[in-house]
Amino acid sequence: MMWWGEGWHAMMFGPLFMILVLAIAIAVVVLLVRRLGGPWQETTTTRYPVSDRTPLDILKQRFARGEIDKQEFEERRRVLGD
Repeated sequence: MMWWGEGWHAMMFGPLFMILVLAIAIAVVVLLVRRLGGPWQETTTTRYPVSDRTPLDILKQRFARGEIDKQEFEERRRVLGD
């Protein structure tokens, strides 16, 4: 008779503990799959597309779009060495 009233702990914390254990197991599997690599693993290519444009080309485009004025264009062109 003494144990009859103590069973509510298992009923309340049992499902929470199961969810916690399941979440930990899923996290471990995800981390292992990422660590071992998968089809979504990044390749050795760069993240940013490689461009053939030189800094001077970019500067000319910015000037043409009106982002910088002539004085700033000339100053930056001198800094670039052209």
